[in-house]
Amino acid sequence: MNRLTLAAHTAYQDLLEAHGNRAVSDLRGKPFTKKISGKTYWYSRRRVGAEKVERYIGPDSDELRNRIEKMRDDLEEEKDFERRCAVLVAQLRAAGMPTLDRQTGSILNAMARVGVFRLGGTLIGTHAFRLYGAELGCKFPGFVAVTEDVDVAAFENLKLAIHDQVDPSLAETFGELSLQPAPGLDPKGRPTRWTMKGGGTMVEFLAPRMQSKRDIVKLEPLSVYAQTLPFLNFLIADPIPAVALYRSGVLVQIPRPERYAIHKLIVAQRRSGSGLAKVAKDLAQAEALIEILLQDRPGELALAYEAARDNGAKWREAVAASMKQRPGIAKLLDQL
Repeated sequence: MNRLTLAAHTAYQDLLEAHGNRAVSDLRGKPFTKKISGKTYWYSRRRVGAEKVERYIGPDSDELRNRIEKMRDDLEEEKDFERRCAVLVAQLRAAGMPTLDRQTGSILNAMARVGVFRLGGTLIGTHAFRLYGAELGCKFPGFVAVTEDVDVAAFENLKLAIHDQVDPSLAETFGELSLQPAPGLDPKGRPTRWTMKGGGTMVEFLAPRMQSKRDIVKLEPLSVYAQTLPFLNFLIADPIPAVALYRSGVLVQIPRPERYAIHKLIVAQRRSGSGLAKVAKDLAQAEALIEILLQDRPGELALAYEAARDNGAKWREAVAASMKQRPGIAKLLDQL
């Protein structure tokens, strides 16, 4: 496993901090808190014409309170921010970190600007995996990080805490990007996938399949429909911020790397038909992450591994099957 230089890893942490601070200051309103179901959430309020508009910021945490305090003390000018972050992105590109192509970059940037990731959307799949190198300070082999599709997942029940929506709507935003709803099997015609006219990047929205077992649900804060999948709740619980390298950077939200790795061991055994071609990449990504996490974050990896195993026999059987299929993973996890 190739390690990033300390200078490159520090550049990424600086970039992430700058975008985190800007995400709060961009709301241009007075921050305040609300208690909902015993939990504290931050919002901002500003006047637009004769109305007061509230915007959701995020769940209360020491990190978010520090960001809000810093915003109050020192707001950076937009041009200075763009210039400084562009320099950091250039440093990371020179260090060999994967960047976004123009089409994918413009889509993620637009989604971030209208609030998709602020309002609970989590970037998953290989685009998330590509961001773990900068987060963990390493370089992954290129063959495990090739993709075109953009997958975004969110919990349906976030609507109970987030009284806010993307603005403008994703339908309007995607229309400007030449993305259109893709035909699906839903008899009610509720699109969960959006495709680029003429071919190219596809965007898909997903949600955990909970007790209701519905195939399609509405993600109210994002104003889109999503296909439900099992095991997804494990993957997107407690996500982390990340910056995708495009222009001056795009602030997104991705799963915790240890959960991503263990989740891949499970979904690799759930694939069938044409999906079987993705099993090798699933296990390669899992092994690459487990290797570095075992060195740097063994405690977090152990907790995710145990959490998956504690979820029942189906989870344990899937993990065991993947370990048997990829003995190198079994040897790594045996060290926990």
